[in-house]
Amino acid sequence: MTVLTAQGLTKSFGPHSVLAGVDLAIDSNERVGLVGANGSGKSTLARILAARDVADTGEIAVRREARVMYLEQEPELDPAYNVLDTVLMGMRAWWDAKLRYEAANVALEAGPSGDSLERAIKQQTEALAELEQHGGFDMSHRALSIMSALGVREPEAAVDRLSGGEKRRVALARVLVAEPELAILDEPTNHLDIDAIEWLELHLAETFRGALLLITHDRYFLDAIVDRTLEVERGRVHSYDGGFGDYLMAKAERMALAERTEQNRQNFLRKELDWLSRSPPARTTKQKARIDRAEAAKGARPAQKTKELDLQLATARSGKSVLDLDHVTIDSPEDAQGRTRRLIEDFTFHLTAGERVGVLGANGSGKSTLLKAVLGEHPLAGGRMALGKNSRIAYLSQHRSGLDEDKSILENVANGRSHLRIGDKEVHAISYMENFLFSSSDLRKPVKALSGGERTRVALAKLLTQETSLLLLDEPTNDLDLDTLAALEGLLLDYDITAIVVTHDRWFLDRIASSILWFEGGGKVTRFAGNFTTVREYRDRQRIEQSQLAKSKPTQTTSSKVTDAPAAKKAGLSYKEQKELDQIEDKIAKAEARVGELETLLADPGLYQTRAHEVNGLVEKRDAARVEAERLMNRWAELEEKKG
Repeated sequence: MTVLTAQGLTKSFGPHSVLAGVDLAIDSNERVGLVGANGSGKSTLARILAARDVADTGEIAVRREARVMYLEQEPELDPAYNVLDTVLMGMRAWWDAKLRYEAANVALEAGPSGDSLERAIKQQTEALAELEQHGGFDMSHRALSIMSALGVREPEAAVDRLSGGEKRRVALARVLVAEPELAILDEPTNHLDIDAIEWLELHLAETFRGALLLITHDRYFLDAIVDRTLEVERGRVHSYDGGFGDYLMAKAERMALAERTEQNRQNFLRKELDWLSRSPPARTTKQKARIDRAEAAKGARPAQKTKELDLQLATARSGKSVLDLDHVTIDSPEDAQGRTRRLIEDFTFHLTAGERVGVLGANGSGKSTLLKAVLGEHPLAGGRMALGKNSRIAYLSQHRSGLDEDKSILENVANGRSHLRIGDKEVHAISYMENFLFSSSDLRKPVKALSGGERTRVALAKLLTQETSLLLLDEPTNDLDLDTLAALEGLLLDYDITAIVVTHDRWFLDRIASSILWFEGGGKVTRFAGNFTTVREYRDRQRIEQSQLAKSKPTQTTSSKVTDAPAAKKAGLSYKEQKELDQIEDKIAKAEARVGELETLLADPGLYQTRAHEVNGLVEKRDAARVEAERLMNRWAELEEKKG
C-alpha cells in the first residue's frame, strides 16, 4: 500500500530550477535512500514532501490518516518544554490525551460538583482510555530508552540550553518514538557517535515499522538499510533498486548508456552533415526527410557531464616525525561548577609522515579536545608533546568556526586577493572556487546564507590554500554529498597527506585510514593498525568474549591435587537458584493479582468521584506492577531453561 505519491513537482528559486517535474511514490514499510550533489534539491524535495515547503506546480497525495514526520538539519524546538516532553510531543494523539487527562485531574482536585463533576469525570475516563490505546504511561519509559541510545542524557534539561547537535538528537528521538507511517530523515547520523549510529542502523532496519526516506552521506548506513535509492540530478529523480553499492553499479551502467547514445548521435551527425555538404542537384522526398532528421539531431541537447570537484593541496616539507606525544594526560575543560573529567590517561603516540589516523569514540570522550591540544589551544594535564621539525598544521573545526558569517564566500577564501598561490602555481581566485563547484555569481553570497554542505566546501577551500604538513580534520564529512566525499578521499590518498581525522563515517575511514585511535572511555586510548573494519572486528570479539564470560561460571576447587578429584558437576541450578525457582510461581501469582486489583480499582467510576486525586498514583502503581510481573515471568523462563 502506498503511503505517499508525488506527481509533476517543480520548484524554482529565481531563474534557477531545482525540481523539474519529479514523480515518485513511497510504499508502506519501504526504505528509500535519497542522494545527490549539494544543491541538487534533496532537502528541498524532502521539505515539500513533508509539507514544510510548497512546490510551484505538481501534486502530493498522502494516504488517509498517515502521519509524515520530518527530521530537518536544523530543527526548531519549542523552548517552553524540557527534553522529555519535547520527545513525547511527537506522539500527537498520546500527548493530547495526556494533556486532557491532566486537565481533568486538576478540575477534580478543585472539588467540582453537579454537572462540572460529571464532565470532569467523563473527560478523565475518556482521556485515560485514549492514553491506554496509544501505549499508556509506559510510553515515557520507551522514550527514555530511545533517548539514551541516541546519547540524550538529560531528559529534564530545558531545550533552549541544548547545542545544535543535542537538538538534532532530541528531534530524532521524537520521530523514532512517534513511529509515523513515513519518516523523512535529513542526515540522521550527523552528531551521533559510532555506538549511536550502529544502534540507529539496527533500529531502523529491524524495529521501526513505518516507511523511511533517508537523506544521508553515510554509505554504510545506506547500504545496511535501504532497498531503493533515489538520485536527484538536474531537477529529475532517477530510481535504482538496492542500497548504495547497487546504486553505484546501476548509475555507472546508465551513464555508459548515455555516453554510447551521445556517441551514436555524433556519428550520425557526421555522416548526415557530410552528405548535406555535397549539395546534390535534386532533393527527393526521401532526401528531404533525411535533411529533417539531420537538423533534428543537430538541435538535440547532448547529455551534460557532471562537473567534478577538484581538490588540491600545497604540502609543506617536513621531517619523518610529524608529532610525538609521550605519556600525555588530558582533562576536559571545566564545567559550570569548575569540575573536570579525565579524558586521556598516560597516552603515548608517534605520528610519522604519510600516516592517516582516524579517531573514533563516544561523544564527549575527548576526540576534539585532543586536536585542540595538538593545536596548543588546550593544556596538557601531564606528559610531553612535540611537533616535528618544520611541521605546519591546517585545521578544519567541527563547527567550521574559521569562517566569517557576514562576509561573502570569496571574501572568506581570498580575503581581497584576486589570485591565490596553491603550491607552486598561482591561480585566479574565481577559477579556484569553481573547482569547489561555486559559480561566479555564488561567490557574492554571505556564508550565513549557505547550507551545511556549502559551508563545508567553503571551509575546505580556505583550508587548502595553506601549505601544510599535518591536516587536523574534525568531522569533515558532516553535510557533504557523495561526490565531495569522494573528492576528499582522493585528496588524502593521492597527495600522501599526513592527517588526523575525527569522524564517525565508517566508509570514509575504511577508505583513507592507515590506523585508528579508539577512545574506549575512562581515559584509555588504543591504537589499531588498519581501518574501521579492524576496530569493528576487535569490538565484535570483545562482545563475544564478554558474553561467554558472563555465561560461564568460575570453577571452585578446594585442593590443587588432580588425583581423587570429584567428578565435575553437571551445569544446572545452584541451591540458591533452585530455591528462587521454587518460590517464583507464588510471586508471579501475587504480582498478577496486584495488577488485577489495580485495574479493577481504576475501572470503578466511583474512584473518580470520591478519590480523583489518587488516580495518577494508582496508574503508576498499576504500570509498575505490570513491569514486575513481566520481569518475574522472564526470570522463571530463564531458570526453567537452565534447569533443563
